[in-house]
Amino acid sequence: MSRPPTLAGILDAAARGHFPPPDGGVTVVPQPSHRDAGVIAFTAHSVVFTDEDPHWVRGTLASLDCDELAAAMNPRFLAAFLERTGRSTDCVDLLTVAGSLPGDPPVDLRELSDPDHPRVHGARRRRDDVRVWAADGGVVVLGRGVAGRWETAIEVDEDVRHRGLGRALATAARHLVPAGQWLWTQQAAGNARSVRAFQAAGYRPVGAEALLIPY
Repeated sequence: MSRPPTLAGILDAAARGHFPPPDGGVTVVPQPSHRDAGVIAFTAHSVVFTDEDPHWVRGTLASLDCDELAAAMNPRFLAAFLERTGRSTDCVDLLTVAGSLPGDPPVDLRELSDPDHPRVHGARRRRDDVRVWAADGGVVVLGRGVAGRWETAIEVDEDVRHRGLGRALATAARHLVPAGQWLWTQQAAGNARSVRAFQAAGYRPVGAEALLIPY
């Protein structure tokens, strides 16, 4: 008898290029922690991670008058999900992943022991073990996020944009995680500069993610 899937297992498989079957289905798995609930949409298959009743999830999805392949990311489902759980969300993000890299980062970094930065405050709501490094003109944030995965975010000062620093910082993050680990990041779909920077640094798109955040 096979074990039921877990979000951590699904994410690890996706990082390795093995995705849920593109059958139009929806997999419902338990939340990996109280903090983390949401939806990940892969190609023609969605994963809802929640401690809510799976029958409610499937019934709500079935009631929507929309393309079944898009139902789990439909605004009406997400609105119902948010109302039922009493959570908030920012947006639907592009979810990308890359492997760790050996050696030193390609940009000089200094770790900050007590950073006061808006990007850091947001990271601490969503991640554990947050660490922050500063470079001339930007910062790299690293922590353990959904299902314990390593996650990164970067910030580039406006006056030094368009010089390749975003790509360098995104690459640097891959040098900061332990060897053999996957590194995940989310970009708002409309943030074209961020999307370009991370893909230029070797991060591969694997799906879309809507993360529901406790108030």
